[in-house]
Amino acid sequence: MTAMQPIRAKRFHADARVTMSHGGGGRATSELIASVFAPHFANPLLEQGHDAARLDRPAGRIVVSTDGHVISPLFFPGGDIGSLAVHGTLNDVAMGGAQPIALTAAFVIEEGFPLADLERIAASMGEAARRAGVPIATGDTKVVERGKGDGVFITTTGIGVVPDGVEIGPDRLAAGQAILLSGTLGDHGVAIMSQRQGLEFETTITSDSAALHHMVADMVAAVPGIALLRDPTRGGLSSTLNELVEGTRLGVLIEEAAIPVKGEVASACELLGLDPLHIANEGKLVCICEEADAQTLLAIMRTHGEGTDAARIGTVTAEEPGFVRMTTAIGGTRIVDWLSGEQLPRIC
Repeated sequence: MTAMQPIRAKRFHADARVTMSHGGGGRATSELIASVFAPHFANPLLEQGHDAARLDRPAGRIVVSTDGHVISPLFFPGGDIGSLAVHGTLNDVAMGGAQPIALTAAFVIEEGFPLADLERIAASMGEAARRAGVPIATGDTKVVERGKGDGVFITTTGIGVVPDGVEIGPDRLAAGQAILLSGTLGDHGVAIMSQRQGLEFETTITSDSAALHHMVADMVAAVPGIALLRDPTRGGLSSTLNELVEGTRLGVLIEEAAIPVKGEVASACELLGLDPLHIANEGKLVCICEEADAQTLLAIMRTHGEGTDAARIGTVTAEEPGFVRMTTAIGGTRIVDWLSGEQLPRIC
């Protein structure tokens, strides 16, 4: 991996496009980095100018997570692939109870991609990182031939530190624990669908893409004994809960009436024949905790913009192990299965 050290900035024409020489490692690559990425990512770690960034080693245990982002379209209501690449990986780190300290970013760019769009993505990514308080420490840029990619793919890796005494993981699940959800389901997936060719429809829904680590820090500080945190991205809430109890002696019972879903999201899902439980989210988390801590954690989540609509949605049970059940709004009970197949490809 090559550190993104600026050599000399150069302004590109508004209609300029990425060429194979931008990925060749020579002058054109340096000019691309200096003009497009360095102004938006600038921070002391990048300014070290080495192939690898040196980070101070903080107290606590290191957490690392990586994620590839191949979303289509690249720009959508409420965000774009740049901010999404920051938020998605920061949230994966935060789900371990950790506070992220640095990110890496690797770009695969298709020949012919507009440089103006690439700079728009870099600006969004830099702004998301600054707002999160997490620097992009190093990165890489590759260019593939025209027709061998689809615009831009971004892979980000996050490094974080989890405090001693915090042991969040699936092995800590137990019957009787409460299941909390930080907000409304399906906003991200519906926002993406509203921009998809052939699916375009009128909606004011925007993606929920957001970094959750500040909220998680407050939650962990108040309740270090949180059993589990998980962000319900691809596969939505249904796959997240099924993954947790599959092969265990535990089950899950959730309440349909308690699960927050915006009216427009529910209408869009009804129109398209989709279940909000299967739709991807990019700024929500599931928290499983002891019943006695549930109200404390809900109160903390609701003090953050990302957790305004937080709700208690269910319970971990000893009944029907391996299954997720839902009490429906009309009083019945049904099994909530995994998402079958690929309902919405390239959603994140």
